[in-house]
Amino acid sequence: MSPSHQLPKNYDIEEVERRWQNTWRDEDNYFDPASKNPRFIIDTPPPYPTGNFHIGNALNWCYIDFLARYKRMRGYNVMFPQGWDCHGLPTEVKVEETFGITKNDVPREKFREMCRDLTLGNIEKMRTTMRRLGFSTDWSHEYITMLPDYYKKTQASFLQMLKAGDIYQSEHPVNFCTRCETAIAFAEVNYAPRTTKLNYFDFDGVEIATTRPELLAACVAVAVHPEDDRYHGMKGKRLTVPIFGHDVPIIEDVAVDPEFGSGAVMICTFGDKTDVYWWKQHGLDLRKAIDRQGIMTATAAPYEGMTSEACREAILTDMEKAGILKRQEELEQRVGTCWRCKTPIEILSERQWFVRVHQDDILDAARRISWTPEHMFARMENWTNSMEWDWCISRQRIFATPIPVWFCTACGEMVLPAEEDLPIDPTVDMPKNPCPKCGGSDFTGETDVLDTWMDSSISALHVTGWDGTDAKPPYFPAQIRPQGHDIIRTWAFYTILRAKALAGGHPWDEILVNGMVLGEDGFKMSKSRDNIISPEEIVGQYGADALRQWGAGGAATGSDIMFNWNDVVAASRFQTKLWNIFRFVMGHLEKGADPAAPVTELTDRWLLVRLSETVAEVTAAMEGYQFDRALRAIREFAWNTLADDYIEVAKGRLYADDSTRASACSALRTTMDVLCRLLAPIIPHFAEECYHNLTGRSVHKEAWPDFSYADDEARRHGDLLVKTVAELRRYKHDKGMALNAPLGHVMIYAPEPVDDAGDTGRALNADSRWSTGTPQLEEVVSGVDFNMAVIGPTLRKQARGFMQAVEALPPELLKNPPAIVTVDGEEIPVPADSFTPKVAYRVAGEEVDVLTLGDVVVTIGHQS
Repeated sequence: MSPSHQLPKNYDIEEVERRWQNTWRDEDNYFDPASKNPRFIIDTPPPYPTGNFHIGNALNWCYIDFLARYKRMRGYNVMFPQGWDCHGLPTEVKVEETFGITKNDVPREKFREMCRDLTLGNIEKMRTTMRRLGFSTDWSHEYITMLPDYYKKTQASFLQMLKAGDIYQSEHPVNFCTRCETAIAFAEVNYAPRTTKLNYFDFDGVEIATTRPELLAACVAVAVHPEDDRYHGMKGKRLTVPIFGHDVPIIEDVAVDPEFGSGAVMICTFGDKTDVYWWKQHGLDLRKAIDRQGIMTATAAPYEGMTSEACREAILTDMEKAGILKRQEELEQRVGTCWRCKTPIEILSERQWFVRVHQDDILDAARRISWTPEHMFARMENWTNSMEWDWCISRQRIFATPIPVWFCTACGEMVLPAEEDLPIDPTVDMPKNPCPKCGGSDFTGETDVLDTWMDSSISALHVTGWDGTDAKPPYFPAQIRPQGHDIIRTWAFYTILRAKALAGGHPWDEILVNGMVLGEDGFKMSKSRDNIISPEEIVGQYGADALRQWGAGGAATGSDIMFNWNDVVAASRFQTKLWNIFRFVMGHLEKGADPAAPVTELTDRWLLVRLSETVAEVTAAMEGYQFDRALRAIREFAWNTLADDYIEVAKGRLYADDSTRASACSALRTTMDVLCRLLAPIIPHFAEECYHNLTGRSVHKEAWPDFSYADDEARRHGDLLVKTVAELRRYKHDKGMALNAPLGHVMIYAPEPVDDAGDTGRALNADSRWSTGTPQLEEVVSGVDFNMAVIGPTLRKQARGFMQAVEALPPELLKNPPAIVTVDGEEIPVPADSFTPKVAYRVAGEEVDVLTLGDVVVTIGHQS
């Protein structure tokens, strides 16, 4: 290729990307409330501001930015907001780790201040990374959940749902992390395998098997299956709990598994969800043996004050001393753990706040949403149908949205603030009016705070303009929610629940679900596996556009994607290839080509047909969020169609000084214009650099290409032309010829007349002609090829004489071999497959080579 002298030979990734990031204006990406264009509001995930915008975030935001840029080019008024989900355990734990404290070591407000300061610093770091990745974020719609403007809406949503009866306070078993000292929802419980011991012991004459002997003090019944003959007639009898001495009944329940352990089950409050079910079903007592710190209570005396682990060992030792511990077996089990600190959870009965889960309403709203990929809806459906308890929304932490409730010290009445007084902190602020029930003026503020999902689950309401009142948001519902499949049961579930409760509908028209990023070892990226790659590391070596290509091309939407450096390297090489193509094209466009010249020649028309097909393919892929398919179509067109086929065929005409050159330049100008626009959502910096050099304008202010070019004849003849040229170039290679070496006289016999404007001949350095006739081929035997694998073992010493005899045969006998030949006066049989004649062809007496390409026959005259 002959490059443009006006453009640098090498594409400087760092310089180009930084230059355009410093040139682009935030205002160009702002949502315009006054616009008459159709809205496209994106309910963007608000990440935890940890300071690390990890590779999973990068993948998700790549998808969002592809969408936002594409929709703007399609004429939509796009809102691509950025939120920050600040509250909750991750920030508190980080502060505790950073300063070597616990939340109880400093005053409540001081701890909140430390959390806020850490969060603001982390947000700034993550903003920097996001800008470096080229995301076209609408920073005018940034929101930070820890700031009053946002969390007053969280409090308003709480009060509205409380008044509607969808939020209530009650003592109920909840999942509790004794390390974080807070309740957590079922969606926040992770499960991990572990090996434990199943302990068999004598329970007042009945053998019991348990993995939780430390809960013996909390035993409230023994359950057996009603059809288990081993325990026939024992229903209603009472047993004395070993060591602790209180009596418990024997009950029957079909949920007992007679095959597990001894078939008799100790029901404790609470070992697991089944204990909770039995406790409710049979109206059993409540005994609290473990407190919020994981310490044994007075109920467990004489083990009061021990950790649950220490209590387990002490009770097993005492059982052994008492002679009631019969045997132990190893058991593999999955244990529920805290999503944040991995501590095994306890189920404790605590007074907490709950949101009612109306499963039918949630599923009705979820079905009104278009799910991409479709099968992700099943995850939502399965999770919703599996909900057995309401959503516990209260947390025993500090850095979170305060629950806006007081209680009258005198009469216990719940007192609520007016919505216009929000936000409030009930541990600091006091009601403006006396108790409405007794007139008292002394109040106790609620010290529990809200689950952070209560903040983020109103993101759809917030971005669609909700003001915190019962009025429907002006832009509700949003058009799309992009998110990972790992938070379907949390963020998607809770958002649908809250949108239905507060706005009476589904929160978005569509949901786009992406997969997780796996390390090069095939496992989810994690510090423990040391397989984490940061976006900054990738961008530092190969640039933002290469990372964005990796995100687009790595996997189908919804599928997990493995990070592989080779994919990033391949993306960078593709940009290098594109840059070389662009320099070559610009070099020819700068030579005074008429930009308005008509496209008249076959190869140029064929290029535009293929470009039109590519536009249709990429557009359909972008509409269906199939970014991998879109990028694949662009790559195939640019690398194969444009570079390998078209340019190799047409470049001779580009260097020629005749009237057909203008047609090629016009086709190339159109192609580069359209190609830059197709690339703009995926690799915005590269597309901008090329488009600016081509037109002097910004590609991001242009419309998506509405390019259609139909020419069936050009499609057929062009396909035939490029295929023929490719085969003849392969012929040259196989003959050991340089690709620019003269090829001689080439005749191409095709079913239809092809007018190639001389492109074939110039591409092959040949005197080429297309014809619709049939070549008058004369077949000539020019020699013989011997099969020594047959001749040697069969004829041995007679082999040389045999070959000489065959070579002396006339041409007609070489074509139709005789049964015998004479060697040194001896007739010997001709072995099967011992030789084949060499056949040459002549046309009008000139020897030619012949290639057959389907319906096409090519004759190549030998060079003299």
